[in-house]
Amino acid sequence: MADDDGFRVERDPASGIARITLDVPGKLNRISMTARDQLAGAFSELGDAEDIRVIVLAGAGDKAFTAGGDIAAFMRASPEVLSHLAKNVGAPERCPKPVVAALHGFTFGVGLELALACDLRIAADDTVLGLPEITLGMIPGSGGTQRLAHLIGLSRAKEVILRGRRISAADALAWGLVAEVVPLGQLESRADAVAAELAAKAPLALRVAKRVLNQVYDAPLHVGMELEGLAYGFLRTTGDFAEGVAAFGDKRQPKFSGH
Repeated sequence: MADDDGFRVERDPASGIARITLDVPGKLNRISMTARDQLAGAFSELGDAEDIRVIVLAGAGDKAFTAGGDIAAFMRASPEVLSHLAKNVGAPERCPKPVVAALHGFTFGVGLELALACDLRIAADDTVLGLPEITLGMIPGSGGTQRLAHLIGLSRAKEVILRGRRISAADALAWGLVAEVVPLGQLESRADAVAAELAAKAPLALRVAKRVLNQVYDAPLHVGMELEGLAYGFLRTTGDFAEGVAAFGDKRQPKFSGH
């Protein structure tokens, strides 16, 4: 992935953890139009990799996770292209494996939209989140209007989007937008610790849990209960469940294989 535009991918098969780092420090880790497609490809590749169980998404430097997209590029793209931007930014959500976003500093525009598509968000205490598109005469177009409203409620989402309001790390935690807030100096180690915790769990169970949660979030309760039951029955047949039960009885840590 040496030709990736503005990000790098590091894989550690020993731990089962991969890290995608947005890395354009001179431009606050801006995400180009090209990078959107490339990031989607990276998540797809890591999602299929047998030696990777968890992905961490982070930003380089000390100023920003990412301050957003390449604004000038929007004027060069066709309306048709722009109407489909949410697809590639939704790659972390489609990825079958858990994705942990490690946020710090400016987390604006497509940066927040990308974070919203992740499964868990851990924020440094200096994080400031926002969807400032309204100040340009535009709206969030990569999933921001929908995912934000689902996560924090319609009323708060309207306040953030219509006013272009910035969200502090404290408010993000209180609203359930992030799972944890830690000092900036502890962000990387905390994200790695959460990733390691996830990597030690049964890969199939994590995949199925993510799929069930994502697919039936908006469905009627009885549909969600039916899918949960089917998934529960499926996992009963896996070797990982048998190992988990055996380890529980033996009072030892399980060794999950993903089968």
